[in-house]
Amino acid sequence: MDFQSSGSDPILCAPLLRRVDDKLIELLRSLSASEWDAQTIAPRWQVRDVAAHLLDTMLRKLSLVRDSWYVETVDVRSPQDVVTLVNRLNEEGVTVYRRLSPPVLIDMMKMACEQSASFHESLDPYAPAAFGVSWAGEATSLNWFDTARELTERWHHQQQIREATHRPGIMTPELYRPVLDCFLRGLPHVYRDTEAPSGTVLLVEIAGDCGGQWFMARESDRWELVKESAAEVAARVTIPEEIAWRIFTKGIDRDSARAQIKIEGDPHLASHVLELTAVVA
Repeated sequence: MDFQSSGSDPILCAPLLRRVDDKLIELLRSLSASEWDAQTIAPRWQVRDVAAHLLDTMLRKLSLVRDSWYVETVDVRSPQDVVTLVNRLNEEGVTVYRRLSPPVLIDMMKMACEQSASFHESLDPYAPAAFGVSWAGEATSLNWFDTARELTERWHHQQQIREATHRPGIMTPELYRPVLDCFLRGLPHVYRDTEAPSGTVLLVEIAGDCGGQWFMARESDRWELVKESAAEVAARVTIPEEIAWRIFTKGIDRDSARAQIKIEGDPHLASHVLELTAVVA
């Protein structure tokens, strides 16, 4: 493991959407009838619900962003309004698309994946995105960050299905590392209210072939992800890659996660890493 994130370099991962989606279609085609009803680590969702959610979000984004098709006016004034809206839309989408038979859903998914991948590949990565990455504290984001966020959604929901059906995971450096890199871009927002002397450095290490190191430093009145710092690290958090994605997507309770990670240095400073939630929910 020799990967170190600069914290500022863009995550240019649009071509990876196709690779993750191809694996999804192959996975869904392999499922038995009973496996579509298998319970996932998302408490309210079976496999069919996760698949329905993936289909819904792809179709919804193509309609809203690519086609500028709006059928309702919403009044969003706070982060909680965003959460409430997204939860409602997700519930409505799952309610509809979980009714589809596997052959129908898979055919629709294949179409949606192809159009979604083509759309993201067509975007200027440095132009403003239609939606900010709210869990990273951004009201406005660039397309590359929104596309990376899209990759995290496709990757972690597919991983949920794979675990529920006892299929091999997709933890490869090519696919999982950019997901982790995107997740950890939310650290400065999580730490926004955490006081520390200027120059304080926190190191988060994801242990495993797909992991790496992320350094965050306190700069005057804010925290920033930085390249490796010469300053002494005040706290170091080491997280096994097997549970990292679960921690950041509400797939494991905090006590269970705490028992499996390693903290060195200031425990209070380190503990906030477990508060990073890189999904809107």
